[in-house]
Amino acid sequence: MENLIAKYTNTGIEAIAAGLLAAFVAQVIKITLDIIINKRVDFRIFTTTGGMPSSHSAGVVALSTIVGILDGFTSTMFAVAIGYAFVVMYDAAGIRRASGKMAVCLNKMVADFYKHDVNAAGTKLKEMLGHTPKEVFCGAILGVVFAFFFHYIILL
Repeated sequence: MENLIAKYTNTGIEAIAAGLLAAFVAQVIKITLDIIINKRVDFRIFTTTGGMPSSHSAGVVALSTIVGILDGFTSTMFAVAIGYAFVVMYDAAGIRRASGKMAVCLNKMVADFYKHDVNAAGTKLKEMLGHTPKEVFCGAILGVVFAFFFHYIILL
């Protein structure tokens, strides 16, 4: 087992694994929080966007952090990875969140307009698309912590 772990340490596979696993952990946290808050189990949360913490942020920040650990925090690869992370986090808290707010408004307008026959309007738009800045920030912190834990605790 040690040879297998050593074989994939300090490679791109470690970076990919850290990013994917951090996003997975964020999704598990979302389900756990939903169980605690709503006293029910809803596994659909695992495949939806939005919520606390942002799994997108956790994944891209974990990836960037591992790249920094492996290649150095002053490397070009880290600069590219962190730039990618900022774009994803900006999108999650900005554009996707605004789209979700628009969906809420449009769903209300459609419901008001088609009071007599709501089904005539078609399906309801998905409203939970983006994240609050707090959700993005918590996802980013999770990504950093997970990456260091993954590299220095799990792989060593």
